[in-house]
Amino acid sequence: MAPAKLEAEDHNRDAAFNRAMHGKSAQEKAGFLAMLAKDKGAQGAAVDEYFKFWDGKGAGQETEKDMKVSIPNGLQLSAYIAILTPKFSGTCRELRYIDQTVCFNISPRVLKLPAPMQEPYYNLATDLYENGWGQSFHFCRFYPGEPFYQAIARHEHYLAHMMGMKAGMKVLDVGCGVGGPAREIVRFTDANVTGLNNNDYQIDRATQYAAKAGLSHKLNFVKGDFMQMSFEPETFDAVYAIEATVHAPSLEGVYSQIFKVLRPGGVFGVYEWLMTDEYDPSNAKHREISHGIEVIFKGLKLIITSGDGISKMVKIPEALRAIKAAGFELEFHEDLAHRGDAIPWYYPIAGEMKYVRTLGDFFTVLRMTKLGRGTVHKLIGGLETVGVAPHGTQKTAHSLAVAADSLVAGARLNLFTPMYLMVARKPMN
Repeated sequence: MAPAKLEAEDHNRDAAFNRAMHGKSAQEKAGFLAMLAKDKGAQGAAVDEYFKFWDGKGAGQETEKDMKVSIPNGLQLSAYIAILTPKFSGTCRELRYIDQTVCFNISPRVLKLPAPMQEPYYNLATDLYENGWGQSFHFCRFYPGEPFYQAIARHEHYLAHMMGMKAGMKVLDVGCGVGGPAREIVRFTDANVTGLNNNDYQIDRATQYAAKAGLSHKLNFVKGDFMQMSFEPETFDAVYAIEATVHAPSLEGVYSQIFKVLRPGGVFGVYEWLMTDEYDPSNAKHREISHGIEVIFKGLKLIITSGDGISKMVKIPEALRAIKAAGFELEFHEDLAHRGDAIPWYYPIAGEMKYVRTLGDFFTVLRMTKLGRGTVHKLIGGLETVGVAPHGTQKTAHSLAVAADSLVAGARLNLFTPMYLMVARKPMN
C-alpha cells in the first residue's frame, strides 16, 4: 500500500474549536466539573459529527445500505484528511470507515473527510477518562494488595527503568494525554519531558496540572501530529509512548518519526496495543471483538480493509517488523499482559470487585460494574435532560462502556494486549 497522504496541520483552526467547545473548562480541578463546563452547542455539534459515523453496529451487523453506499466521482467531501486507497482485485473496491463500507467502481486515489473528524474522540472522552480512571490514560499490571494508582505509577516507572532514563535527559512523550505519565516519570527520573499531543484541550489540562505539581520547569507540552513531527532531527535523548501510537495510521510511519527526532544512541520505549497470534480474522467472534476495540479507541482514523469488510488491528509480528524497518535496533520485547499474574490487568474495566483492596479503588471499579454503569448512565441522562450536562455526554459514556466490554472479551480470549513492551535504540552510525 502506498503511504498515506497526511493532512496539513491547522493549529489556528484547532485552537478556535478548543476555545469554542472547552472555554475555560480546562481550569476545573475535576474531570466531572470540566465536563459540565463545556459550551453545550459546540459539544453537541462534536457529538453529532462523531456519532454519525458510528451507530453501535458491530461486525456482521451492517445493513445492505451500510455495506454499499454510492460515492460521487471524486469523493470531495471536504478539503482535509487525504488517504490513499490500496489496490484491490475485481471491480468493486471496498473501503471501510467505521461502520460504513463504501463500494465504488471508479478508481479514486484520495478520500477527503471533514476537519472535525481529526480529534473529536478526545474532545468528547477526556473528561470521562479523568473522572472514571484518573490522569494516566493507560492500563497496567497488578500485584495482590496493590492499590490501583500505585500500580499505574509502577507501570510508568518500569518503562522508564527499562529505557534507562536518567536525570537531566531530554525526553519526548508521544501522545501525552493530560500529562499523568509525564509528571510521574519526571518525579521518578528527574528527566526533562516534552509532551506531544494533537488535542488542544488535553494540552491545556496537562499544562495546568504541571503547574499545580510545581513541575513547570521540568515539563512542557507541544501541539503536534506524531506522524509529522516538527522537532529538529536528533533533538531527544529518549522517546516513549504509552498506549498512544495505536492511533497512528502506520506503526512504521510513527516509529520512523520517532527515529528521526532521537539522537544517535537514543532509546525508544513503547507500550503498544496489539492483537496476538491467537487472533483469527476468519472467526466471526474474533472480528467482532477487534471491531469493537478499533471503532472507539482508534478514534476516527480511516481504516482500509482487505475486502472482508472488517477492520484489523496490527498483530505482534507486524509491530516488531515496523520498529526494525524504521531503523531501530530492538533490544527487548515482551507481552506484559501474559506474565501469568494472579490479578488480570483488565479487572477494573471488567468491574471485578473481588480484587479491590482500598476504598478509593472500590469506587473506581464500582463504576465499571453493571450497577455502576447503569447508575452513571441514568445520572448523566438526567443531567442532560435538565440542561446541566451537554448533549451527547451520555452517548459518549455509553460508547466507552461498549468498547471496554470488547477489551475485556479480547483479553479473556487472549486475542489482545495493551502492554506489549518494546525497547529499541537508534544506532550510533
